Amino acid sequence: MMTERSLVERAEILSRRRARMLPVLAIIYLSQQGTYFIGTVGNAHLVRLGAWVILSIVLLLALVTKGFWFHSKEVRELIDDENTRANRLDAIRVGFAFGMAAAIGSYLIDHFEPLAAGEVAHLVLTLGIGAALIRFAFLERRAHRDG
Repeated sequence: MMTERSLVERAEILSRRRARMLPVLAIIYLSQQGTYFIGTVGNAHLVRLGAWVILSIVLLLALVTKGFWFHSKEVRELIDDENTRANRLDAIRVGFAFGMAAAIGSYLIDHFEPLAAGEVAHLVLTLGIGAALIRFAFLERRAHRDG
């Protein structure tokens, strides 16, 4: 059984790792979007689309939960301190706003250039999750830098 000190140390290591990995995940997620709009058909397109859906689900779950699902409950509770919860809520707020802005933009664009439902959903999800990831990454990195 881990001691209280080793639990705290493990939580601190994981929290710093999350702060380093969030910007990388945001870059991967957003850069992956270019392949969606290439417009190829067939199995390659389905594989890319499936990968995007799976990554979107995982990132969304990571944003709305404490994450670190394979670690003990004690470590997850320590990682999810008051500052992290505030950062996560702010990131989700920003992601929601970007998602709604994308929906409004899609609605307006559709009056001039018809959009498929899948295109709209892709845009709304990508901008919402992407903005939330970037905001959470910024806040977490700032929290670790400041103290």
